[in-house]
Amino acid sequence: MSTAPDHATAGRRRSSPRPGFDPLDPEIMRDPYPTYERLRAAGPLCRVGPASWGVTRHADVAALLRDPRLSNSLPENDPQFATQDGVASTVFDRIIPTQDPDGHGLLHELMVRAFSPGVARATRPYIDGLLDAVMERARASGRLDAVADLAFPVAASVVCKLIGMPPETHRDIWPRVPGLSKAFTPFLPEADRSGADAALVWLRSTVADLLEQRRAQPESDLLSSMLAEVAKDGSGLTVEAVIDNLAFLCFTGFETTMNMVATGCAALAREPEHLARLRADPQLVPTAVEEFIRFDAPIQYTARLASEPIQVGERTIRPGRPVFLLLGCANHDEAVFAEPDRIDIGRSPNPHVGFGGGVRGCFGVALARVEGAAVFSRLAAEFTDIQPAGEFERLPSALFRTYRSVPMAVR
Repeated sequence: MSTAPDHATAGRRRSSPRPGFDPLDPEIMRDPYPTYERLRAAGPLCRVGPASWGVTRHADVAALLRDPRLSNSLPENDPQFATQDGVASTVFDRIIPTQDPDGHGLLHELMVRAFSPGVARATRPYIDGLLDAVMERARASGRLDAVADLAFPVAASVVCKLIGMPPETHRDIWPRVPGLSKAFTPFLPEADRSGADAALVWLRSTVADLLEQRRAQPESDLLSSMLAEVAKDGSGLTVEAVIDNLAFLCFTGFETTMNMVATGCAALAREPEHLARLRADPQLVPTAVEEFIRFDAPIQYTARLASEPIQVGERTIRPGRPVFLLLGCANHDEAVFAEPDRIDIGRSPNPHVGFGGGVRGCFGVALARVEGAAVFSRLAAEFTDIQPAGEFERLPSALFRTYRSVPMAVR
């Protein structure tokens, strides 16, 4: 990517119309992929709200995810990032994904360490124990909701355990998932803001109470590690920043995995050949996990802010412009993925960008892969047949591709 072209040329280029992308369009929230196909065909950039750009193609998205000219800080007073006045507003401004690397460096290091690949691998026996109980109930009833019975309780229990929250906390989180999914997203309609704020108030209060318990009785967990850093002179950490980022980590730590597992289960139920292929060749499980992430990326875009001129194709994005890297769109780029609208659980190579990337990439990448491998290995080993047992219900979101319910009949 080069620097800006001459001003006269740039001015002419900026005057030509560009297709727009509205994440709040109900049709896009239902199925964004036809729109993505049109956007990619029209060019590497599209309009997203006032004075904002969306990047549509894989090569540009993959490069920009690691481009230091894109800042994680977001513009103030931009209506696209407006949240309910109160807790949601302050938390959105303080969480690590909206900070540049020189902010919250210690918090970031602690979180990366707590969710490292080694830690993720060490959770496998605990995950298998959770799955034992899930599979026993499914065998007895012949029914399994991939979200409520499997994806959410397993993923949320694991992340609660790693943070230091009681694993059973997931039962209290479950009814608040719709509100939490809105608390951490831009493009939030006014009508949804009070619900998002209420869910986040509850989660912050829960984390704050646990921190107080650890203050009196420290343990070997992330809660205690962060409190110890707050107490050190010169650390720069505040209790408020710890609470906000632990609340964020609690939600995002299970959200990606939950959505990926639900997407994969929906595919196994709708297209029986995938289950048959996994049963015949269990070594395909890791590539299946990657393909489910690619096919319907749990997080559809990531927002950045241009700090310097950045050229994409024939256009120059000026400093101060919000830039939306459309991960879901890039993952269906025909120039990179053969038959991108078809699931191929053996797809290799699979250079998807479903986990984002860069210095502030997804914390839960390693954990999502370990949990996904455990879940799909077990489903293939346990069941010879998985069928839909009702309508699969989406949870509408401008940012997340997620399900509310995926009812399945299993045999």
